Amino acid sequence: MPWPRVAIDQPDRNNAVGALAAIQRLEAAGVPALWTVTGGRTIDALTVYGAAAVRSERIILGTGIIPTYPRHPFVTAQQTLAVHQLAPGRIRLGLGPSHRPIIEGSLGIPMERPLAHLREYVTIVRGLLWDGQVDFQGEFFRVRQRLPETAPVPIYTSALRPKAFQLAGEIADGVISWMCPPRYIHERAVPALENGARAAGRTRRPRLVVQVPVVMTTDVAVMREKARPVVGLYGRMPFYAHMFETAGFPLENGTPSDALLDHLVVWGDRDTVGERLAQLLEGGIDELLTMLIPVADHLAEEAELAAVLAALDRRFGWSE
Repeated sequence: MPWPRVAIDQPDRNNAVGALAAIQRLEAAGVPALWTVTGGRTIDALTVYGAAAVRSERIILGTGIIPTYPRHPFVTAQQTLAVHQLAPGRIRLGLGPSHRPIIEGSLGIPMERPLAHLREYVTIVRGLLWDGQVDFQGEFFRVRQRLPETAPVPIYTSALRPKAFQLAGEIADGVISWMCPPRYIHERAVPALENGARAAGRTRRPRLVVQVPVVMTTDVAVMREKARPVVGLYGRMPFYAHMFETAGFPLENGTPSDALLDHLVVWGDRDTVGERLAQLLEGGIDELLTMLIPVADHLAEEAELAAVLAALDRRFGWSE
């Protein structure tokens, strides 16, 4: 099936009506794909996608990500099959363990051995969706169940640290990074992903999706002002703080440095943003997941970024 090279982060995660309107708006603007976060204080992406499936025609819909601990893998497979039946070939299922402050701190669910848990979860979901049935007994799950039909939906996993990228290389169709500087992607993530693929006897590594914060401004001071609290919010979680340090950008008293923001964030006018995103694609990244950090007029800036993504989609075309 064809794969997009660019995507956008769902701009309205808190209201189903607004989310559906945004999906229709982005499809009309020529954006080929989007990913939507599920978890924390957001609404459920697969539920919204059930409505979006019948209110859209082309846009690819991905979950980036569904946390695994709060939702049984059979339920995830059931929901995914239903949306796939409504929009065949347009669903990508992103799964991940999330983070301890959310799973244990907010939800009160023990978060033990998250990568082992994720491996079992993906095994079960893939068996159900791709084979129509599963008979699995592991450390965390015992599942013997079937679905009424198959749905070969691509399964992506989230990754932040090298071990997670290596696991993705072994078991996933693709991997989704978040807030990872390009330097870290090339020096740490890609080698781990390739090592995992080789260990599993795979002939090629899974598809690499890299999330990129974008600020539509030509003023570097404005970019830093708007991006710093967003990046800093992630930096409060230990895994992100350690990743930034490993990438060579340690947080300063919990605050992202100018050097980190300048390296991580894509900013400028429409042409500059387009060229900077194109350079990332030409550097070996399979897909860019853009996250707009608004400056003033969110809808106007979203329209600008959508035009950039549509142009990149035409420029790079589809890649198998």
